[in-house]
Amino acid sequence: MTALTQYERIEATGLWRATPEEQRREVIVSMGDATLTVTDMNDRPLTHWSLAAVERLNPGERPAIYHPDGDDGETLELSENESEMIEAIERLRSAIDRARPHPGRLRLVSILGMVLVVVAALALWLPSAMQRHAVSVVPEIKRQDIGAAILDRIERVTGAACTTEDSVPVLNQLAGRTGVRNVVILPSGVAESLLLPGGTVLLHISLIEDHEEPAVAAGYIIAERARANAQDPLAELLEHAGISASFRLLTTGELTPGILDRYTERVLAEPRPTPDDEALLAVFAQAAVPSSPYAYARDITGETTLGLIEADPMAGRTLEQVLPDRDWVLLQSICGS
Repeated sequence: MTALTQYERIEATGLWRATPEEQRREVIVSMGDATLTVTDMNDRPLTHWSLAAVERLNPGERPAIYHPDGDDGETLELSENESEMIEAIERLRSAIDRARPHPGRLRLVSILGMVLVVVAALALWLPSAMQRHAVSVVPEIKRQDIGAAILDRIERVTGAACTTEDSVPVLNQLAGRTGVRNVVILPSGVAESLLLPGGTVLLHISLIEDHEEPAVAAGYIIAERARANAQDPLAELLEHAGISASFRLLTTGELTPGILDRYTERVLAEPRPTPDDEALLAVFAQAAVPSSPYAYARDITGETTLGLIEADPMAGRTLEQVLPDRDWVLLQSICGS
């Protein structure tokens, strides 16, 4: 109150009544540092109101009508001419209101803060959660359909996959030996290898034509399996496509052509991540395929792939052929070269 010293001891005339049944009386209103004092025209005190308890019945209207907090039957009316007193009361009421604790406002701020935290958490958590759920519930047949749709788009660029009547059983044998559903040989498009949703591995023809043993091609297939262990190909697709793709797949069971087109362009353009040696060696050991041929195919000097050479799980063991020599020679001519 004392902060507004310019309003101390100002006076005004007004109309006051103690109850609704009484006649309004002309009174003198004076302001102290903490109270409004109402006196009659003979300067006899009629009432004192604490400034902290003054309420207004008609905010923004004139004449201004006030009452003590909790008793709107006792009123004080100040006319338009008493604007200085009205302004002083309003400023003091505003200052008092700002100084009061506002539990409702604090509660609102707390609620809004909690809502923002929840929204932020959902924004961070929901896309990955929806993606994981989609990956876990999509049936294998739908994965194969998605993989076939991607292969169709790749073949539009590379031309049809290489195949002959005699090569089909050989490719099936290679797929079974390396633990994948299907192996497809392409004349171009993929740099080396690519595992599609549904278990089909794409191999560039150079992995067949440029190497004397099938363990190299088998190694690239196994590398794709190791990558899939780190990240499911369908999860990779959905991660690139965004939350809308996961939502669409969960609700309709389909992905739009645009989503598949964009993913195909991206996966063909980007280099494939290199699997961790330990993870790779575990899959080589599971498939009983030597890792050294693959390691030397990646780096002829063996310097950057030394871990795969020294820790070859099949070193010193009797090896089961990946493919018989006759089948491997047949496969090397699959693209007609």
